[in-house]
Amino acid sequence: MRLIGNKTHGDLAEIGIAEFINQFMYDFTSIHVGKDLFRAKEHEEDIVIISEMTRAPFPVSLKAYGDGPLQLSTDSDMRLFPFLESLGKDITGKTSIEKIFASPAFSDFSNINVMPLIYNERKKQCNIMVFDHNAAKINTNRILYIGKGESFGDKTQGKARLHPIYMFLDSDNNYICEVRYGGATANALQRGLWTHTKNATRYFDSITSGWIDYSHNTALVRLFSLALNSTEKGHLEANEILQADIDAFKAR
Repeated sequence: MRLIGNKTHGDLAEIGIAEFINQFMYDFTSIHVGKDLFRAKEHEEDIVIISEMTRAPFPVSLKAYGDGPLQLSTDSDMRLFPFLESLGKDITGKTSIEKIFASPAFSDFSNINVMPLIYNERKKQCNIMVFDHNAAKINTNRILYIGKGESFGDKTQGKARLHPIYMFLDSDNNYICEVRYGGATANALQRGLWTHTKNATRYFDSITSGWIDYSHNTALVRLFSLALNSTEKGHLEANEILQADIDAFKAR
């Protein structure tokens, strides 16, 4: 997907994962919500997964990111950082931290269904890693303000900040996640709830059981380019061929 473009690979992943669920996960169906609907949604889902047994919908936000900083929530209402700021710059104590996670500002912390599709282009490896929100809540021992131009610990814990953050740490001062500053002038990449796939490894579960190798598929890029310049009749004929290929693969 990255061969097609940096700004489109996430969108292509959304329709690809939605169709994968429909083709291969027999007890579930999936709907691609789309960007227009996405902007108007209460949550940040990209696809909705529906159980065929219970009919219960399950919204999922897909994130196609390089191995490193990972945004879990944009905090569109700008509640997280101002709330923490009102409590001080070094928040400790089990009771105080439990109250933070139980507060209205953090009400969505455990309801963020994020599926990060992580890649390392240099090594040509990818990983599907899920952040363990419950482990993060249970193990948070300290919430520390890191101001603009400041840093915490050694290089593995983060560089000097361009914007202030609140860093969540466990009892061994290991990084868990962070809330980036929430001022009115902040853009989506400068605020919200973030973590780091390298620094917070212990708070991720890997669906792919670790890193898997991949290679460039130039035939797929060619397929997209031809599809964008062919007729609907050609698309319908190609769909039949591709569906037959998928059916043969499932029958193995």
